[in-house]
Amino acid sequence: MHDFPKLVFDLSPETLDWDKVGGLLPVIVQHWRDGRVLMLGYMNREALGVTLESGKVTFFSRSKQRLWTKGESSGHVLIARSIHIDCDRDTLLVHAEPHGPTCHLGSETCFGAVADPDITFLPQLDTLVEQRQRERPANHYTTALFESGVRRIAQKVGEEGVETALAAVAQDDSALIGEAADLLYHLLVLLRSRGLGLVELVGRLRERHTAD
Repeated sequence: MHDFPKLVFDLSPETLDWDKVGGLLPVIVQHWRDGRVLMLGYMNREALGVTLESGKVTFFSRSKQRLWTKGESSGHVLIARSIHIDCDRDTLLVHAEPHGPTCHLGSETCFGAVADPDITFLPQLDTLVEQRQRERPANHYTTALFESGVRRIAQKVGEEGVETALAAVAQDDSALIGEAADLLYHLLVLLRSRGLGLVELVGRLRERHTAD
């Protein structure tokens, strides 16, 4: 049984142009952390109201002709993190946190892995590191790192940083990419050991970009 935090959404259904689209708004659902498009659905006023009240993404099913909360049978719910309106006020974008696969066929998105931009793997890796820290599966390198403590993880980041710098001046591109990948992975583990992650890191970069 999931214990989902109640979020407050600053959105009024009355601001939307329901009449233009016959009372049903198309809803694009996007992964809140890595940006992948998870699915497309439709909401009427009631479905949006239930979503705003419960936090669980709820649609109007055109085939069943009733409200349908994603995951009501499978348990693979979508928790709304934020909801955005397009410029014409007739389409919604929902940033959601998926709990389990989104597609009824068992895949993470309804569009398949082929639709994932390569860059989305980085936040997926961050999520996996977070999961490793929480679950501590046996015989995993990441588990061993977490159990070695922050000091040892920080030491590994320092070692990988030096190796990356050396590869940049003395080795080929493939070696540099390999060392940079090691550095980035260990940095994610270090951040997570302090209760931080890619979201906080990107947030700080965004702040600096805005202030520049």
